[in-house]
Amino acid sequence: MLGHSHATSGALAWAGAAAALPLSILTFPAAQIGHLGTVDLLMGTFLTAGAALLPDADHPSGTISHALGPITHTACKIISTVSGGHRHATHSLAFVAAIAYGTWAGEHWIGRWFTLGLVFFLLALAVRALNLCPPGEGLRSYATIAVLAVAGTFAMDQWISDKPAWLPFSVGLGALAHLIGDCLTDRGCRLFWPLDIRTRIPIIDRTGNKVETWVISPLFVLGTLAALWYVITHQP
Repeated sequence: MLGHSHATSGALAWAGAAAALPLSILTFPAAQIGHLGTVDLLMGTFLTAGAALLPDADHPSGTISHALGPITHTACKIISTVSGGHRHATHSLAFVAAIAYGTWAGEHWIGRWFTLGLVFFLLALAVRALNLCPPGEGLRSYATIAVLAVAGTFAMDQWISDKPAWLPFSVGLGALAHLIGDCLTDRGCRLFWPLDIRTRIPIIDRTGNKVETWVISPLFVLGTLAALWYVITHQP
């Protein structure tokens, strides 16, 4: 799937989870009760959209590779080599669990600087995937992404806590949404890596085809808006 489709699927997954699941699951392992605040709900939508790009860190030519220029491109080349190539280790359930736990550990061991750094990176991925920057791979593109991500991080800094209990769930959910999307293609994913078993339900025969571009991705956006509206209007 295209980066745009992954980002919108991540946003939909977060909005749907907020509408359907109790807060205790969104904040696991913290056992919180009540409702997710509107500001946290909206922040989570953007951050989960960015997190839905994380499994493609193994793709030197993917959306994530071009988010912050040479920095992300070099990182993706290294990750691709270490992980065994595209759709191997980073496209597994083990990777989803690892980044969710890594987010929780970073929040608790490093603190606010980790949280804000992760916010900046996820916003950069979301900006790139949602085409909110000039196209291409040049300085104009990734400089714009960096500026918008810094502005977004500064705005969220006014609202986000040092250790948002929902952030590990958001990151893991975004990555899981990515895997589900890729399993809808003919190539599928090795969900149970390192086992060489590919899971696939080939609904999308080619990445970027008309069904994905004109049907699936717009439905993700509409579904996200509907779920957000439901959650916001039904809070006590």
